[in-house]
Amino acid sequence: MKMNYIKKLILIVPALLLVSCHDDLDQTPIDPDSFTETDVFANADEARGALAKLYVSLALTGQEGPAGQPDITGIDEGTSQYSRMLFSLNELTTDNAVVGWGDPGLPALHALSWGAGNDFTTAMYYRLAQEVSFCNSFITNAESLSDNTEVQDYIAEARFLRAFAYYNLIDLFGNVPLVTVVSTELPEQDSREEIFSFVESELLGIQDQLKESGANDYGRVDRVAAWALLSKLYLNAEVWTGEERYTDAITYAKQVINSSYSINTNDANGNGSAYDELFLADNDTNGAQNEFIFALNFDGNNSRTYGGTTFLVHAAIGGSMDASAFGVNGGWGGLRTTKALVNKFDYAVTEEDEDGNPVAWADARAMFYTEGQSLEINTIANTFTDGYAVTKFTNIDSNGEAGSDEGGDFVDTDLPLIRVAEIYLNYAEAVLRGGSGGDAGTAVTYINELRERAFGDESGNISAGDLDLQFVLNERARELYWEGQRRTDLIRYSDFVTADYLWPFKGGAPTGTAVDNYRRIFPLPSNIISINPNLTQNPGY
Repeated sequence: MKMNYIKKLILIVPALLLVSCHDDLDQTPIDPDSFTETDVFANADEARGALAKLYVSLALTGQEGPAGQPDITGIDEGTSQYSRMLFSLNELTTDNAVVGWGDPGLPALHALSWGAGNDFTTAMYYRLAQEVSFCNSFITNAESLSDNTEVQDYIAEARFLRAFAYYNLIDLFGNVPLVTVVSTELPEQDSREEIFSFVESELLGIQDQLKESGANDYGRVDRVAAWALLSKLYLNAEVWTGEERYTDAITYAKQVINSSYSINTNDANGNGSAYDELFLADNDTNGAQNEFIFALNFDGNNSRTYGGTTFLVHAAIGGSMDASAFGVNGGWGGLRTTKALVNKFDYAVTEEDEDGNPVAWADARAMFYTEGQSLEINTIANTFTDGYAVTKFTNIDSNGEAGSDEGGDFVDTDLPLIRVAEIYLNYAEAVLRGGSGGDAGTAVTYINELRERAFGDESGNISAGDLDLQFVLNERARELYWEGQRRTDLIRYSDFVTADYLWPFKGGAPTGTAVDNYRRIFPLPSNIISINPNLTQNPGY
């Protein structure tokens, strides 16, 4: 049975779990004493237990395993899990994914036609607001033990997690309140630039306070996570603040690349490529963990949720697919991809069907199930066979064994939120956008490391002449699809809302159409606006 540090902590913090339904970033938990009782922060061991909740609130959804006593209300609990909503907002809104379900607000994500009352955008705001509030409460209370070196480490980790929540908030919502203490006062709204500066200053401030590279327990962040998030932040600076920071993106990408983390090249299951090990049930031990800078940890017995990788595995199974081959007891018949993603692998096609559609590829990242599936999507709703299925995430380990949950309901596979491959691609893009301190030759070397892993040899390698910004965008699609990155990437390339790049059902049209520019950010929840008169709704909503 897979157990790691954070998963062990889940088992010892039931008294600390908070039930909250936040109306804004300033709201206290419903049980405000949960984080302030003397025994919770009596010593470093107790503080470590409280720290677990900050990690757990991104991975799980409530107080009773997969369902029951949810942390936030107003939406199905499993749907409300952080990474499941990140998938909904950053993948379902793009060329990477469609889903056949008709849950209220879900079809609007495909059509890029959501409103301020959308269930998914609202729940994501609440989830991130909750994380900020939990972190604020932890930091305030842990400061009473700040003379303890261990607790200083915990506070630095809490500050990272708060910065990570705000990174998401400025990406998804733009101008939001900046709240660093628990308060009953209605906060003022801060600009995207101000939130950006806060995230930057926090990460710079804690980089030396976090444990050294690789020195922390698996499942907890170290200073490399701060460097990696800075690289991501600076890569998007021009969009979010109007000021390009590509040189800084290169600086921190280099620090990550020169750390103890590395690209996984361990082909543990012997299939000729080490790429799929990143998404197997034992990816905390099979070598993939060396690439994971920040990941959400799941265990089919001890950290159960209907979000996370349980969602990514079950929801992607339907049609003629054999669920047992993925280590689970059945499929939910929802998620597929569009031909726009499949076509990114056209250069690597090794076999076509009788209609000339690709069915096999030399690039191992092309993880598609094609039998009985059509490349074209004529109908999204309730037609799983329209669109290729994706087999990227599975609950099978490197030895071919299913995960620890004997019932096959819940998945062991951990989910990387930041991994070294992304930082390679950040470096390459920042160099091509004019950042100094790097060079194109090194960028080509990094790209070829990824492609050699994908092809199992050098047959997919590129030369300097092949490397341009469009290539990097396509390579990001091939390497990182379904990992919560795509919408942010398309916005940075000015492809998300414009007619310059269309995909099936963009804007609600079968062949795709442009949408209004304001769709680059989501609306603040309508009920938040009604509660707090200090807030102004994002333009267009």
